[in-house]
Formats: sequence, C-alpha cells, structure tokens
Amino acid sequence: MSKLSLPRPELVAIASSVSSEKNIDSEIVFKALESAVEKVAKNKYGYDYNIVASINRKDGTITILKRLLVVPNDKITTTEGEEIDFDSNTMIRLKDAQKLDSSLEIGSYIDEELLPVDFGRANFQSVRQIVLQKIKSAEKEKEYNEFADKISTIVNGVVKRVEYGSVYVDINGKAEGLIRRNETIPRENLHVGDRIRALILDVKRDNNSSQILLTRSHPMFLAKLFEAEIPEVYEGIIEVKSVARDPGSRAKVAVLAQDSSIDPVGACVGMKGSRIQNIVNELAGEKIDVIEWTTNIATLAVDALSPAKVSKVIVDEEAKKIDAIVEDDQLSLAIGRHGQNVRLASQLLGWGIDVMSEDQSSEKRQKDTKERIEKFINALDIDDVIAHLLVAEGFSDIEEIAYVDIDELKAIEGFDDELAQELQSRAKDYLEKEKASFNKESQKIGIEENLASFEGLTADMILMLGNNGIKTLDDLADLSSDELIDILGTDSITDEQAQKIIMSARAHWFDKE
Repeated sequence: MSKLSLPRPELVAIASSVSSEKNIDSEIVFKALESAVEKVAKNKYGYDYNIVASINRKDGTITILKRLLVVPNDKITTTEGEEIDFDSNTMIRLKDAQKLDSSLEIGSYIDEELLPVDFGRANFQSVRQIVLQKIKSAEKEKEYNEFADKISTIVNGVVKRVEYGSVYVDINGKAEGLIRRNETIPRENLHVGDRIRALILDVKRDNNSSQILLTRSHPMFLAKLFEAEIPEVYEGIIEVKSVARDPGSRAKVAVLAQDSSIDPVGACVGMKGSRIQNIVNELAGEKIDVIEWTTNIATLAVDALSPAKVSKVIVDEEAKKIDAIVEDDQLSLAIGRHGQNVRLASQLLGWGIDVMSEDQSSEKRQKDTKERIEKFINALDIDDVIAHLLVAEGFSDIEEIAYVDIDELKAIEGFDDELAQELQSRAKDYLEKEKASFNKESQKIGIEENLASFEGLTADMILMLGNNGIKTLDDLADLSSDELIDILGTDSITDEQAQKIIMSARAHWFDKE
C-alpha cells in the first residue's frame, strides 16, 4: 500500500505543546486529532463509509482509510443472531475479499487508502472544534479521576465568584468546585479572591463533565479541621468520635484519647485556646465545645449539655431517650437559645434528650406512673393495688408481664404462684386480641404485609403511617427522617431512630441491586 500523505511535523509539535500546556497525555491529543480528521474525511467521502484516520506519532503523516468488514457470502447475522442486510459501503463478501487477499476470513477487515483531504478554512474550524471538545472531555475525565479519590478530604481554594448564595471555588488552579447555598456557613460573607478551605462532599459525573461539590457546613468538615490543626488527631492519638453543628453559630465535638494519660480536651483546645481558635476563625467565629467521649451515656449526656449543670439523668436504653433534670436557674441554659444546646447535645449522642426542672420531672414521673397503672388495670382487669405493685417493680408494658420469667412475678410481695400465672395468662390474651385487632385494622387501611411486620415500629406507629398514606415498605423507604418524625411525633421517635428505620426500610433496594 503506497502512502498518499506527506509528513506533517507541525501536528506532532501541536500535540506535544497542547499536552504540555493542558497536562494531559499526548496520546489523547492525537486521538482527538484523528477523530477530527475522520469527520472531515466523512464530509468529503460520505457518512455511509467506515472512515478511519491515523496520525503517525513521529512525523505526523496522516493516513485515511475506508475500512470494509469481511462478511459471509450468504446470510449475515449479528452476535445476537439477528439477520442484517448487506451494506456495500461498509462490508465486502468473503469471496470478493479473498480475490484481493486469500488469507482473509470472516470478521477480518480490508482497508482502502483514500486521498488526503484539503484542510480549508471551514475544515480547519471543524477540526479545531472537535479537538477542543475532546481535550475538554479529557480534562474533565482527568479531573474526575483525581478528585473522586479525595471525597471527604479538605482542599484549599480561592473564591472565583458568588452567584445567588452559591460559591464557586478555584481549587489550586486544577479544577472548579461548587459550594451550594445550603452547604455554606450561614451569614458568612465570602468575596472573590478570599482563600478558604472546604470538604469535598461528592464528585458527580454527567456525560463528559464532572462537578466537584464542596461543603463548609457539614459536621465532617469540622472533624477534618481537627485532624488538620491538631497533631494528636492527625496521628491517631486522639479520635474525634462525634460532631454536632449549628454551622456558623455553635458546635459540640466529642473526642477520645487512646492513651489514658492524655487529656484529649486540653490537647484539642491548646494553650489558652490557641489550637481551637484557628478552627473557630476558619468557621467564621463558630463557637466550639469540646468534651471527652465516654461509653457511659449518662456521663456523656451531662458533659454534652454543658455549660449547664445537670442534677440527674434518667436513661431509657430501649427507647434511646434521656431525661436530664436541672435546677430551675439552669433550665434555660441547658435548653439554649431556640433549643440549640439540647439539640446539639442530642445530635452528638444520637439519643433523644428531654431537659426538665425538678418539678417538671416529678410531674412527668407521676403522669407516667398514672398512665401505666391505668393501662394495667384496663388491660389485665386487675385492681389498683396490684397495678401499683407491678409499676413499683419496674414493669412498664403488658409484653413484659406476658413473657417475663414467672419467678419474677412470684417474687413480688403479696403475689403467689396462682396470681402470677393468672397475670401472665391475661397479659398473653390481651396481646393476642391486640394483634388480631391490629391485623384487622391494617388490612382495612390497606397496609401491605411487608410494612405491617416491619421491625422497629410499634403497631400504633404502623397504623399511624397507614392513615397518612404510607402503606408499603417502599412508601416508608421514600420518606426522609424529618417526614417520618412529622408523622409519628417527636415524643415517639428520635432523629437517629428515624434515620435507622428508613435505612432499614431501604435495605431491600440494595439487596436487589
């Protein structure tokens, strides 16, 4: 096959120059040039042909080929078994191909070299446009690959522009990141040219583009700032266990030292607050409370509610709720402005926290006791004395009485074997009736079995969901935690419990995938 094209050394120079300037592989530039040449060639010879262009990487010689696929002499089928018509523009019969080269077989290609195309002004513009598009796509691909591995890490940047509350950031001259309005720190005024740090929240890919999403309001950003500013955290000597933020206003951070001889709070705060001040400055003056993490949830709750002084805590491990009792003069401090202090403490622990005074606590205990007594009297058909004894022994619901070891009931003062047996029998009968009633009501509402039997929700909760149009597991999975709390009420469920329930409801989606 004779060469119809002449060397074009300027193409090699262009590829080398663009590769160096854009910091991308020169092979990407050559591929872009070849793609552009193919388009120009198809404009000349016809789009029906399979045109293939190649550029010699050493001397820039352009070769343009018309490529034909060798197909059977009779019926032509795809790999899926579908029969297709013969196309003389892109195919050649085996018998005709072997006249040219006897070694050819079905599936081989035969190439015919075409005359070079004239790169006039119009064609040059077309080539330029295609090459620029391909290079831009390659840059975006490179950008995506580089930053996709850096999700949840902090980057430095300069504010390029601010539009409708969203901030566009030049990340070290390599890429552009976006801090959406809801990911900025409220009331923080950023201006073009400001140097800032942000956390890479996500890197999204859309066709040939990528978008780097940043955040300055996420709790993880604060955790990563601790890692960046405090050597002991960076080295793993101190671990950030939990973070709760009201961005731009206040935050609480729980830290744990791996070595018991180290004061984790003191190490994070630094001499006269020097270490924590750098982080406060980065977060536009956000006040930060640092507390020591402990597995003792009561102690952790007391510390988390600082600066308020807590007199006593009552922990309900099953419901993951805490009642924090404080003196009257500490009540507003414990709750905080607009409930901020108790809300952040609750987020830090992942438990629901109710702050109340001694009088409020006493009223609540009396109310709870009265409700339990009335429930036992009505459900078990017993007198006031027996109901009082059950509550005094710590029984809080019918299920406990139905399935507790019979000896525990017999051990209650004044109870004998006969009374204990009778109480358990009545409790089980009550639960059976409640179950039958629930099944009837749930079927009437139209609640599907996968939701009716879902663990983590009580029968009353499931019926409440059904009456609000949530009748399947997918309906529940589609809710946000806030929507679930709105339906069930803040007294019934905490934010963390709501999140766990929803993630559990979504589990079957991932199982299918």
